[in-house]
Amino acid sequence: MKIKYLNIKKIEGPLIILDGVKDASFDEMVEIEVEGQEVRKGKVVQIDRNRAIIQVFEGTTGMSLNNTRISFAGRPLEIPLSKDILGRVFNGIGEPLDGAPLFSGKKYDIHGRAMNPVARLYPRNFIQTGISAIDGLTTLIRGQKLPIFSGDGLPHNELAAQIVRQAQITEGEGENFAIVFAAMGIKHGEADFFRRSFQQSGVLKKVVMYQNLADDPIIERITTPRCALTAAEYLAFEEDMHVLVILTNITSYCEALREISASREEVPSRKGYPGYLYSDLATLYERAGMIKGKKGSITQIPILTMPNDDITHPVPDLTGYITEGQIILSRDLHQRGIYPPINVLPSLSRLMKDGIGEGFTREDHPDVSSQVFSAYSRVQEIRSLAQVIGEDELSDTDKKYLEFGNEFEKQFVRQNYDENRNLMDTLDIMWELLKILPKSELTRVKPEHIEKYMEA
Repeated sequence: MKIKYLNIKKIEGPLIILDGVKDASFDEMVEIEVEGQEVRKGKVVQIDRNRAIIQVFEGTTGMSLNNTRISFAGRPLEIPLSKDILGRVFNGIGEPLDGAPLFSGKKYDIHGRAMNPVARLYPRNFIQTGISAIDGLTTLIRGQKLPIFSGDGLPHNELAAQIVRQAQITEGEGENFAIVFAAMGIKHGEADFFRRSFQQSGVLKKVVMYQNLADDPIIERITTPRCALTAAEYLAFEEDMHVLVILTNITSYCEALREISASREEVPSRKGYPGYLYSDLATLYERAGMIKGKKGSITQIPILTMPNDDITHPVPDLTGYITEGQIILSRDLHQRGIYPPINVLPSLSRLMKDGIGEGFTREDHPDVSSQVFSAYSRVQEIRSLAQVIGEDELSDTDKKYLEFGNEFEKQFVRQNYDENRNLMDTLDIMWELLKILPKSELTRVKPEHIEKYMEA
């Protein structure tokens, strides 16, 4: 028989404080009956002996100490899952927003199943995004977690939508590829933009979308990425699919975590964020990967905005410790009208070296990417020198590097929003750009590759 608690000690913001509770568990779901009619959901966020603090999803408006009944469900938040989730849109707690309910005989705990490190497979193979600056120089490897560091006003939403539309894996495996898209704290216009973009491009049938709007409950923002990752685990490890998970915006998630932490009167850490921010983010990011004996994989692209473009801010700083590289968007390139404004020099994919080359992409990929990266790095030095002595005083070789840098940004980094480049086209563009430089400067590519791809 379910016990209903009638005497609430205190209501404070979105929190209910209840005394005299027996056998409650952390993260346990709670049903809250208001005035004998309306039923709201909540979850236990803190336990202290026989006291439970409950976070209400829909907020505590209209509640009083006397008109509310509380019962504990005896389980954490669980969501129903089946392959029918593909093409559907859900809210932050897994409820359908696009019509009919989802029928499934199984429900899954949104906190997922911990991956045994011994059972993990090392990420191999790549996912093609159709964006040259990513595919060519910061290649996304299947099973990797590769975040995008952006800033306010930069086109990270457009970039996320483009990746969803264009992402694909090896030919012959495309039907086993799905995308789980989780949006946290976005505006209504942004939500409409994503849905419309996916529908018009025809990719919605392979996309599962979980969204939490800016005016939705804060606690729901905390559950949104966990619902999305639970869906990804189901598709990957029970349906043998390769899943790309895009999480935007992680900064909104962290701010919600900070707000909840403050309401619980926890001791703050850097910039007011809770001291457990690192471990909390790790519970999201570490759900990417591949498992021995399973055919599927989970690849993550978390997207976050850096307040004041500060890469040392706690959110990007801690994210960089957990993930395997980063893609950084440049405000300077954006102001010069270059889309996508990917700054390739500080961007990095730590697993790229193990998923490109012969047998994965093309045999010349490691060498040509290294050469292009080295040349563009030299361009920055020469641009700084030219500001001091003037371009006319530069050597002929340095002038060639300046030409290379300008063409690299115009032809390679810059793409149209709807331009989907094949990886082979990306590599060919890189070789065309290297023709600008004297052959004596090409010290990172093999002579046989120069002969095959530059002189052919």
